[in-house]
Amino acid sequence: MHRRQILSSIAALSAGFVATSAFAQATAKKTDPEAMGEAERKHAMMTMKVGALSLATSRIAEKKDTGPMVAQFAMFEVAEQETIADVLNSMKKSESAAKGSMTKPSEAEVMDMLDAEGKQMVEKLQGLSGTEFSKMYVMAQTEGHQKLLAIQEEYLKVGENREHLNVTKLARGQIKEHLKLLADIKTDLG
Repeated sequence: MHRRQILSSIAALSAGFVATSAFAQATAKKTDPEAMGEAERKHAMMTMKVGALSLATSRIAEKKDTGPMVAQFAMFEVAEQETIADVLNSMKKSESAAKGSMTKPSEAEVMDMLDAEGKQMVEKLQGLSGTEFSKMYVMAQTEGHQKLLAIQEEYLKVGENREHLNVTKLARGQIKEHLKLLADIKTDLG
């Protein structure tokens, strides 16, 4: 019963994020990089740093035997983190640099964004398998999403760039949904 609800929620979340991403990319094209203030630069950097760990661990999860709910969450998380990284990077560029295609961060770029603690988590997860991996992955994702939510909430208090604020509002909603899904997956894992 819970599994079907979770899987359908993840599918709905994916569809919603595709629409969100398209909207975010459309608004990013109109962003003046000169108008991006210190708060916007700090928000983008922190979001991408924490998001890099989520992306790195989700790319690992895609290659592991995790069970259907964790595998599907990882697949959607990879798509989301690659998209948000592209959106935030595009917001730093001039309108003429905007494009409809997406540039995914390479493994090296993702690893360069990680701090020592993040690199340790990646190493630890690479050495785990089965239920042990799934539980550690869900725990790491939950902690990362809590950090991401705090970053979004903080920026929404001080941000001034309309497009950046709107992208942040959309990201905040996705993060809250992911925290609920992760709680459900954690319960299912036991």
